[in-house]
Amino acid sequence: MKNKTGRYSGYIRPFSYLLDLSIINLFSYLMLSADFFSLYFIAVISLAWIIIAINVGFYEVYRFTKVVTILNKIVKQFTLFTILCYAFSGFYVKNSDSQATIEYTVVAMLIIAIIKISIYYFLRKYRSLFGGNFRKVVIVGNVKSVEQLADFFNENPDYGYQLVKIFHLEEDKKSQIEACFSFVVAEKIDEVYCAMRDLTNNQINDFIDFTDNNLKILKFLPDDKEFFGRNLKLDYYGYIPIVSMRDVPLDDVINQVIKRTFDIVFSLAIILGVLSWLIPILAVFIKLESRGPVFFKQKRNGLNYDEFNCYKFRSMTLNEIADLEQVSKNDPRITNTGRFMRKTSIDELPQFFNVLLGDMSVVGPRPHMVSHTEMYAKRIDKFMVRHFIKPGITGLAQTNGFRGEVENDKDIIYRVKYDIFYMENWSILLDIKIIFMTVYNAIKGDKKAY
Repeated sequence: MKNKTGRYSGYIRPFSYLLDLSIINLFSYLMLSADFFSLYFIAVISLAWIIIAINVGFYEVYRFTKVVTILNKIVKQFTLFTILCYAFSGFYVKNSDSQATIEYTVVAMLIIAIIKISIYYFLRKYRSLFGGNFRKVVIVGNVKSVEQLADFFNENPDYGYQLVKIFHLEEDKKSQIEACFSFVVAEKIDEVYCAMRDLTNNQINDFIDFTDNNLKILKFLPDDKEFFGRNLKLDYYGYIPIVSMRDVPLDDVINQVIKRTFDIVFSLAIILGVLSWLIPILAVFIKLESRGPVFFKQKRNGLNYDEFNCYKFRSMTLNEIADLEQVSKNDPRITNTGRFMRKTSIDELPQFFNVLLGDMSVVGPRPHMVSHTEMYAKRIDKFMVRHFIKPGITGLAQTNGFRGEVENDKDIIYRVKYDIFYMENWSILLDIKIIFMTVYNAIKGDKKAY
């Protein structure tokens, strides 16, 4: 899950990738023969480096990662990268110098390792000395259950966690949990840690619902006797096991880069290939039928609940309730041109400008108007979870019959379920599948497209 406070890894990882790729390519130029060094070689080693890094988790280094784990990743990366370079020299370079190849990988990896570990220790010192990049946390549980984790947070400020308060559950458990909920919201706490052995199943579900609905990160100290049915993520703070409730693929920087690259390429293709000639044509029809602008702009909630202007072709006559009332079947506000655009989903195409600007993604949970978001957040459980990722022009819920007007609570409940499933199971192949299904439904015609 994304959280603004203290999450600098979104900047550090792309920088690390660029720096490491620069190093391996620079030293290949400086240390290898002209026959060896080529644009083809640059492409091969750069792609290989990234693929190896993803598989060994070379850039999966967090504030609680042990140094020995980092060294293990370095050894794996070095070994596989050296084997690949050695294989390349044997197959594609005549009279290749095996010693030079090994010297090159050793020097390049040694420099990368020094930089990587230096950044790791610099961040720890920065947190410890200057109090920067901290996450505010609270712990919930009985004294014996949580004292070890509390000591860890207090004795290791270099990890970047600020323990604000402990809610002990030995007495009046219900009021302590309620006090915790109020405190987390009032003090803008980032993460909540709970001892599972001290909570009932209903209370665990209460914590899950609370943190989901308030965009907080929830983690558990597991009971050794418990078995989990969820797809949980297990980390270690020192030697203390910590369970994260939700492992979101799009929290990974590589996946973010893949999705953002796809969004940019796809949106540019639509803008240049379709909207460049479609906008002038539709502008004429829209203007001839009713007065007002060609585009309709509406405030909606996106990533981390931030508001943005969502663009569409104007499909209705100008009215004062456009930001309050959702379009319904046979809505008199819809123009003839607008009815055609809405039936074919053409009215949504300007949102590719939102994608290009970074407010939206091609695929993701559909954003709602601000007034409806506030209403559903109060009424529908887990509705806020969908704001952990960028909203989309289309989504899994829309391709499964839950698009358009929300006629009853069932519609929005199932929409949220599909959105959460998409968030927890994202892949670029799933995005492509959803896009094809969206195009198919647009051609076939959707009964809720009005």
